[in-house]
Amino acid sequence: RVTLLELMMSKASEKSPVTGEEMNVILRHADFLAGCFQEKCEAVLKLTSAADAEDEEALVAIRLLDVLCEMTSNNGQLEHLQTLPGLLETAIDTLRLTHLAGKQAVNIFTATHTMTGQEEISHPAVGFKSHLIRLIGNLCYKNKENQDRV
Repeated sequence: RVTLLELMMSKASEKSPVTGEEMNVILRHADFLAGCFQEKCEAVLKLTSAADAEDEEALVAIRLLDVLCEMTSNNGQLEHLQTLPGLLETAIDTLRLTHLAGKQAVNIFTATHTMTGQEEISHPAVGFKSHLIRLIGNLCYKNKENQDRV
C-alpha cells in the first residue's frame, strides 16, 4: 500500500497538464484518499511507543498525508479537497493530538527533537506535524470559510 501511495504521490506532483477525464479520476481518488486518511490518521500516534515503531497502518497514514499535501498543492485538486467534509477538522485534531503526544513522550514528530549530533533522521514520523501544518495551510489557501474554521 505504501508503494502504491508513493506512485500516486509522484503522479500528483507531475506538472504535466491533465485532461478532463483524468482530472475526474484524480478527484475520485482524492476523495478516497482523504477518507482513508480520516479513518487512519490516529494510527500515527501509536508510533510514540517503541514497540509500534514499524506499524503498517501508521506508515500508510503518513504516506496518505504526503499524497494529500501534494494534491492540495495543485490548484485543480485543491478547490475540490477544500470542500470535503471533515478533512480540515481531522487534520487540525490530529495536529493537536500529535502535539500532545510529543509533549508526553519522546517527540518523534519533529526533526529538532529527534536529532542527537550528526546522525541521520530515519524515523518515519519525523516531519508528520509539518506535513499536517502544510495540509491545513493548503486547505485554507484563498478559502475564507476554512480560514474562519481554523
